Amino acid sequence: MTPGHGSTVDGVLRRSARRTPARVAVEYGERSWTYEALDDAVSRAARVLLDQGLGPGDRVGAYGHNSDAYLIAFLACARAGLVHVPVNQNLTGDDLAYIVGQSGSTFVLTDPDLAGRLPDGVRTLALRDADGSLMALLDTTPPYDGPEARGEDLVQLLYTSGTTALPKGAMMTHRALVHEYLSAITACDLSAGDRPVHSLPLYHSAQMHVFLLPYLAVGATNVILDSPDGDRLFDLIEEGRADSLFAPPTVWIGLSNRPDFAERDLSGLRKAYYGASIMPVPVLERLRERLPKLAFYNCFGQSEIGPLATVLAPDEHKGRMDSCGRTVLFVDARVVDEEGKDVPDGTAGEIVYKSPQLCGGYWDKPEETEAAFRDGWFHSGDLAVRDAHGYFTIVDRVKDVINSGGVLVASRQVEDALYTHEAVAEVAVIGLPDERWIEAVTAVVVPRGEVTEAELVDHAREKLAHFKAPKRVLFVDELPRNASGKILKRELRDRFAG
Repeated sequence: MTPGHGSTVDGVLRRSARRTPARVAVEYGERSWTYEALDDAVSRAARVLLDQGLGPGDRVGAYGHNSDAYLIAFLACARAGLVHVPVNQNLTGDDLAYIVGQSGSTFVLTDPDLAGRLPDGVRTLALRDADGSLMALLDTTPPYDGPEARGEDLVQLLYTSGTTALPKGAMMTHRALVHEYLSAITACDLSAGDRPVHSLPLYHSAQMHVFLLPYLAVGATNVILDSPDGDRLFDLIEEGRADSLFAPPTVWIGLSNRPDFAERDLSGLRKAYYGASIMPVPVLERLRERLPKLAFYNCFGQSEIGPLATVLAPDEHKGRMDSCGRTVLFVDARVVDEEGKDVPDGTAGEIVYKSPQLCGGYWDKPEETEAAFRDGWFHSGDLAVRDAHGYFTIVDRVKDVINSGGVLVASRQVEDALYTHEAVAEVAVIGLPDERWIEAVTAVVVPRGEVTEAELVDHAREKLAHFKAPKRVLFVDELPRNASGKILKRELRDRFAG
């Protein structure tokens, strides 16, 4: 490939820095970075990483909280030709060790309060708040001026859970993500004049790749928060420092349920983006009634496609509030039956994709890659209906994955943890509708002897990250099965959904 084509993740920032060097790019806490300063910090951070003995193609874990340092580290990996591996900072124990080990990340960028959780033998560098941290070394390290990465080079492994206990690392190239950024900019109407606030975890592909990086591409001023704190968000809106916000339905529900939601002046909020899980229509209607001038966008997709696949624009909500919209600029989609043939509009089938945004497969998992990419299309595992106007509605998932608060939880992994308790004879884990979590992880247990709900929840939390542990435990005499002995989870969902 001829140098200078610029279809790289870090090239997005480089171009904005040359176009508007003095404009503020990022604010975090008391720190503020112009585009020129941010670009320089990324080059210096790239040199810091290479000085650790890392080389092009090496995987670098990122196990940290939201911060400007987290963003700089990601872009530095991209500039240095390294492969960034974002890790949910809530993971611990075997879950954490699996992703670090399976990705081959022998070096991890982390925050000091998280470093002690990492497996033995992994080299670490603190992102911030410590002598010798990445941030502390920027002032004394010269900028990286080596060769640019190529568009076809891997830049990130995005781990996404299936129905098994073993997550898969979607292999994202620079070119795939840059295509996705263009799709996000056009479908979500992102512009330099917007004032976005980024409060969801940056390890999550939606916050990083649908909003923060595309907003850097167009030259906006971005505020990064540690978390979606309602007080801070409302203050930023009232101060005129934020007019664009992305949040999963769980956060929007929490904001709408705040006692001061009806009293705060939120008229400055112009764009509201929701996604990562299904937004209950009554909640959306309540938000639209309270903020009638607010433009709502429904963003849908999955990590393997960067992650944006469809968007329902503000003027498209009427009459189709449950739809996830139409495909974005660089995505083609079909709805097919089990044989891969198109089903008629209005008929449920699996939604499959073809797109330059797609991952190149799953890291070191050839069988899973072959199963997902069939007949030239990526099989999403989502059941959808398409209408005659090209709008898609997600009606179910092919696999038994629970979407709890926008985070995917593999039911089998929770079941395996509960089966280690001596009082559990049988268990099926399902997702049940929940006002806060959208889907609450629920364990339906056939007990063996005396055991309480609290005991089983505590047991699961000892084995799993807390967000994976059941929110509820229901006790039954037996689990429903079909003729072949398979547990009928749909029947359990129907029985207990009310």
